[in-house]
Amino acid sequence: MLVAGFCFAQFRPRRGAEFPGNVPGSGHLVRIEGGLVVNEDEIHTAREVGSHSSGTPDWTNAPGFEDDVFTFTRVIFQNDPRPRGGRTRFRWLGWWVDYPDADLNFSYRLQQVTSIKTDPDARVIKLTDPTLTDYPLLYMEHAGYMHLSDEEVAALRNYLLNGGALFMNDFWGSEEWNGFASEIKRVLPDRNWTDLTTAHPIFNCVYDLRGPMNRLQVPTIQFWNRYYDPNDPRSELQTIFRGEGSKEMHVRAIFDDHQRMMVFAIHNSDVSDGWEREAENETYFKQFSEKIAYPLGINIIFYLMTH
Repeated sequence: MLVAGFCFAQFRPRRGAEFPGNVPGSGHLVRIEGGLVVNEDEIHTAREVGSHSSGTPDWTNAPGFEDDVFTFTRVIFQNDPRPRGGRTRFRWLGWWVDYPDADLNFSYRLQQVTSIKTDPDARVIKLTDPTLTDYPLLYMEHAGYMHLSDEEVAALRNYLLNGGALFMNDFWGSEEWNGFASEIKRVLPDRNWTDLTTAHPIFNCVYDLRGPMNRLQVPTIQFWNRYYDPNDPRSELQTIFRGEGSKEMHVRAIFDDHQRMMVFAIHNSDVSDGWEREAENETYFKQFSEKIAYPLGINIIFYLMTH
C-alpha cells in the first residue's frame, strides 16, 4: 500500500482547473514532481526549483567564463488535450518529468568526468523564446502527446535547419511514438526516421556501449523489477505494462542532407531517471546510472556537439 501510494503521488494529474491561475490570460501553471506549482511563462532555469529527489549539486565556473559553457536546455511544451487512441494512463505527463534533478545532476556529472564546463543553472525554454538559438542542443521528455502551435513548429524547423539538434527521451509504446513522430513530421515534413544500432559512432565516441540495444534500456525507478535478469529473455525489466510496442528499446534519428543528426530519439527507455534518481538506490545507481544513463548521455552530448 505504501508503494502504491508513493506511485500515485508521483504520477497523478498535474494540470487542471484547481489552480486559480489556470485561466486564459493568467499564465500556465503546472504542478511538477514533488508537488511544487510553477508558472511555465515565468520559469527559466532548473535552479529555480527545489529538488524532489535527494538533492542536487552546486558548482561554479571561473569568473569571466560563465558563458563559455554547455547549457542543458529543456523545452517547455503543451500536450494535446484530446485523447489519442484508447490509452490514457500517463498521457498527462509532460515536459517537467524528472525536472530539475535530472538536468542538474547530469550537468554536474558531465563537467565532473569530461573537460566540458557546464552551466550550473541549466535552462528551460519555450520554442518561441527569442534566445532559442543561443542553445545548440535542446532536450525534450515525455513528448508522446505533445502538440506544437504553428509558431512553435516554424521556430523548431528554423532551429534544426540552421544547425541546432534535438534530443528526445522517456516516452513509451507505439501510441506515444506516433504522437511525437506526427509533430516532428509537421516540423520536418520532408525528412524520415532512421533506426540506429549500437554500431553507430554515437554509442562508442566516448564510452563503448556497443552490444544488444536492450542492454541499454533504463527502467523508471518506481516500476523497476528488482529481480530482473538481463540474461533471461522471459525476465521483465519493469513491473507494469507501458502500452503496445513498449518492450523493445529503439533509437531513431533524423539527418539533414549532409548527414548531420538533427533529431535523436530514445524510445522505451528512461535514461533521465538514471540521472534524476542516482542517489535513491545504490543498486539502481550501479546498474543503470553508472553503467548506462551517464555514459550514454555523455556520448550523446559529445557526438551531437562535435558533428
